[in-house]
Amino acid sequence: MTAAELPQERKPLGGWQQLSKEVAAFVRDSIMAGQMKPGEFIRTERLAEELGVSATPVREALMTLQSEGSVMWEPRRGYRVAAISAQDIIDLYDVQAYIAGGLAARAAEILPTEAITHLQSLQTALTDAARAGDLTRVDELNHEIHRTINRAAGPSQLVTLLAVTARYAPRRFFGKITGWANASAHDHGAIFDALMRRDPDAASTAMADHIRHAGLLLAEHLREREEQ
Repeated sequence: MTAAELPQERKPLGGWQQLSKEVAAFVRDSIMAGQMKPGEFIRTERLAEELGVSATPVREALMTLQSEGSVMWEPRRGYRVAAISAQDIIDLYDVQAYIAGGLAARAAEILPTEAITHLQSLQTALTDAARAGDLTRVDELNHEIHRTINRAAGPSQLVTLLAVTARYAPRRFFGKITGWANASAHDHGAIFDALMRRDPDAASTAMADHIRHAGLLLAEHLREREEQ
């Protein structure tokens, strides 16, 4: 990440808090994608320089991540990346799958037909982007598809809970997770079919299978990173 990818530091209200959240998200993604390995020390000043920010939001971000269990504080030594296992990833994505499946079931009952048709057009564009190797575009379209389905029933506690778990999906490194782009290109078909048939159970199952598939791919990615 560069300074251009983070909000500007000079904000009249809430600037530090927002910047701290962005730094935390970057570090969280780096850990989940295996870019920062278990046991590695995170040097505050070095990370601040890399991101083009001051040390204050970095310290705040690391404190937040410590409360989540993503990093550990060692007195007189600093913050160290906590270990995350393949089973941790699978467990996390199982939770996501359960929530996202429930939201997909609701979408099957209430999402207008024209909205489903629009989702299918987005999927066509996603598939084309995957064939072209445009992984940034694949990620953008995939995010839009899932957001539309998740929010079909309007605001709810399920949407809020899903957002909490989804922040552990390392979107910044979407293109580095082998198989993620292909999963987005191929797994969605069963979801759209269920939505079009107004079949809540099938929609829930298809969405949950898709999320778990993504989790298995991420777990395998981390295994490979650990072996390098």
